[in-house]
Amino acid sequence: MGKRILFTVTNDLSQDQRMKRICNTLSKAGYDVCLVGRKLRNSKKLSHNSFSQKRIFCFFSRGKFFYFEYNLRLFFYLLFSKFDTLCAIDLDTILPGFLITKIKSKPFVYDAHEYFTQMEEVVSRPMIKKAWENLEKFILPKIKYAYTISEGYAELFEKKYQVKFETIRNVTVLDDSTNKTDGIIEQDFAEKFKIPLQKNEENYILYQGSVNVGRGLENLVEAMQNIPCRLFICGKGDILENLKILSKKLDLQNKITFFGFVEPEKLKEYTSGAKVGITLFSNLGLSNHYSLANRFFDYLHSGVPQVAMDYPEYKNFNSKHEVALLVNDLKTQTIVSSVNRLLNDPNYYNKLKENCLLARKEFNWQREEKKLLEFYEKVI
Repeated sequence: MGKRILFTVTNDLSQDQRMKRICNTLSKAGYDVCLVGRKLRNSKKLSHNSFSQKRIFCFFSRGKFFYFEYNLRLFFYLLFSKFDTLCAIDLDTILPGFLITKIKSKPFVYDAHEYFTQMEEVVSRPMIKKAWENLEKFILPKIKYAYTISEGYAELFEKKYQVKFETIRNVTVLDDSTNKTDGIIEQDFAEKFKIPLQKNEENYILYQGSVNVGRGLENLVEAMQNIPCRLFICGKGDILENLKILSKKLDLQNKITFFGFVEPEKLKEYTSGAKVGITLFSNLGLSNHYSLANRFFDYLHSGVPQVAMDYPEYKNFNSKHEVALLVNDLKTQTIVSSVNRLLNDPNYYNKLKENCLLARKEFNWQREEKKLLEFYEKVI
């Protein structure tokens, strides 16, 4: 058995495709990998993977009491666990991991999937923001090994804490068998995945990911009043019920479908069948401004042109590989005009689509995982 690596997160593991990619890569390379998360009352059975998984149950499911309880339980779990290296994902699991590695004299790794103290839900709450900032200032200057998902995040962390952050992008696994059908869903596919299409309907827009504030989803729903196709929203989150209410208020129930959580293989099929993808973020907090979302690469790998934000990481990528129509704001009319251009300008659309299929040959997990393996070779 190879060296043992523990990864800690606060989700219930069932939807975390990024961590599954990381853990599978390291497991296949010979490491003994365990991913630790939490167990919710409605958590689904975990799928089989090449690495082990552990869920910790908490009585509290959200808020400061959850973070306190989970970190306390995680501390004692790690205290009695054997490992050679421990990696904490984001600030919400960093404290117990950092302390335990000091106690056991083991290497500690920090994986910043977000710029946590600059997330919209943190920035908008000054007291909460201050608490997380104090934790960040206490630990980050003491870290030797760290990586993050974008060059923008890496530069921000390095400038603030003088700590070197490697960049390991959250890109999709290249699958050459992916077949793009110009946004047309064949009837057997629609029946297989129970997609409620209207008769002879061909096109739909797709949003996949967390259904939370700051994703422009309220304006996207309003925009659907003036966009001549369907909208599929795949994901769960804090504003899901509010979006359903808004959809009903605008009489868009037959135009917008909320799928909730979608299994990864099914989601891949939904993505491949989409005409247009949506990657929108508000500009409240540096986490959104310097993000490089995994959905951006999921659409790209399926040959799906998308509407994305004109923020540094997307702008830099698009300047070299034009795969998206970039927008400067989340106004409803901006979304309407952008999506309709992709629907009604076949020359422009096909150019973006072709660029997607070319770009995925360069930006894929098969290439990115080499950097991950080199990183952990240095650590261990």
